[in-house]
Amino acid sequence: MLKQIKEDVTTVFDRDPAARNVFEVLVAYPGLHALFLYRVAHFLWKKGEKTLARILSNICRIITGIEIHPGATIGKRFFIDHGMGVVIGETAEIGDDVLLYQGVVLGGTSMAKKKRHPTIGNNVVIGAGAIVLGAIEIGDGVKIGAGSVVVKSVPACATVVGVPGRIVGEKRKEKIDLDHNKLPDPIADALRLIIEHQQKIEERLQTIENMEGLKYRIDEYFEQKKREIAKIFPVNSKTEVR
Repeated sequence: MLKQIKEDVTTVFDRDPAARNVFEVLVAYPGLHALFLYRVAHFLWKKGEKTLARILSNICRIITGIEIHPGATIGKRFFIDHGMGVVIGETAEIGDDVLLYQGVVLGGTSMAKKKRHPTIGNNVVIGAGAIVLGAIEIGDGVKIGAGSVVVKSVPACATVVGVPGRIVGEKRKEKIDLDHNKLPDPIADALRLIIEHQQKIEERLQTIENMEGLKYRIDEYFEQKKREIAKIFPVNSKTEVR
């Protein structure tokens, strides 16, 4: 048990640059407190003391704001950063070196008494407010962006963003990092493509109008709005937006 506690404390220093000393980590990290209480509750659950385990789990929720069902399976070097609002269901399985941020939910989608919560691989990062639902598998090295809702299995080393979650970008190396703010934005990419395509169409129409000697009355309000949008979603075309 002491070896496990030491490893849990060391994990905090590895994952949180704000951690300064062991005393601070032991008394001021609710994610660590929740993990300690979970391990005791899980031990009781496996010994058949399920009611006592659930009571301890509920005490943990009251104290830390983190709800981990004692029936869940959690691997080594697990860390919950901040932690408020984290929910981990009964049949959830979590591998080694997994990092969760506040508000993450590993939830179920079935009333049947069977496997109904996610299985999370090793070296997975799940961003703040992300929700992973159902008996799906999240592969090793996956990164799930903040606020995403994942309802389908994800292959190893993929990055998932959006509602519902979509796999975006290229596969990355299987490692833990804190760059969960550096994620692709497929909606923004789609809007950039539409803007760029529209701009090319306008350029072609302008060429035809010039050849035919036609004059087009410019809608200043529309052009102003277009410039504002183009600043947010800059296009790749070399031609400036009018």
